[in-house]
Amino acid sequence: MARLHITNRIRRLRFDADEMTQKELAERVGVTRQTIVAIENARYSPTLELAFQIARTFGMPLDEVFMVETGPEQPGRIGRSSFKTRGLPTPDAER
Repeated sequence: MARLHITNRIRRLRFDADEMTQKELAERVGVTRQTIVAIENARYSPTLELAFQIARTFGMPLDEVFMVETGPEQPGRIGRSSFKTRGLPTPDAER
């Protein structure tokens, strides 16, 4: 299986949050500034827990902070349609 390329909007969100520094974000989520730099530059994919912490810091849903490259030219989100095309139940489907 090919490795997914995850992109993010962290830099933009930091700027929109009163120009929050990488160090401030790192302190809020409990990692080093270097970890935030690596995530912003797509050199490191955060754990699911860290991704949720980052999204929560900005008051955003996870899929509005992190995106998965779906094609050669455009990033996309893994959403309900992705689950349907893969034959999987949607996350909010009754069990």
